[in-house]
Amino acid sequence: MPATPRMGGFRGEFLWELEIVERQLIALAEAIPGEKYDWRPAPTARSVCEVLVHVAAGNFMLLDTIGEPPPIHLYDQVTAQTSERLWMLVGKNDELEKNLRDKTSVIDVLRQSFEAVNQLFSASDEGALNRPQQFFGEETTVRRVYLRLLAHMHEHMGQMIAYTRCMGLKAPWDDWRPDRR
Repeated sequence: MPATPRMGGFRGEFLWELEIVERQLIALAEAIPGEKYDWRPAPTARSVCEVLVHVAAGNFMLLDTIGEPPPIHLYDQVTAQTSERLWMLVGKNDELEKNLRDKTSVIDVLRQSFEAVNQLFSASDEGALNRPQQFFGEETTVRRVYLRLLAHMHEHMGQMIAYTRCMGLKAPWDDWRPDRR
């Protein structure tokens, strides 16, 4: 079967990586039983549901830095600007991590965040990606914000794989190496 054609260049590569992290994080979220969503490896570590909500909230917050406001149904209307806006979003993200606890709601908000990233990135052209951008006090580009977003998701995907193994579960996909299947 021929492979699905992919967009070329950075945009295609980014969307390919986004597809991988989305598929694997959603698979992990679905594979972990709901009664394990409050599990955490240590008292000071985030629980399963808190990590997954943290990823979703991080996606919304990073998209906000490039001009895409977070969903009103989760964040209400955030009208503050600059650093005050950032701290309002951080506070709301902390609140979401504490209050979104059930598996269905957590997976739903995670999917919403991936959809928002995919839609906004897919609509961006090279000019939009190269646009100068303030990012936590540094001058950078929109492209760099998307790279940070992708790195953040992959970081927490690794964390969720470790959590899954610590709970005695296996990753919900086959190992890519045939000798380990």
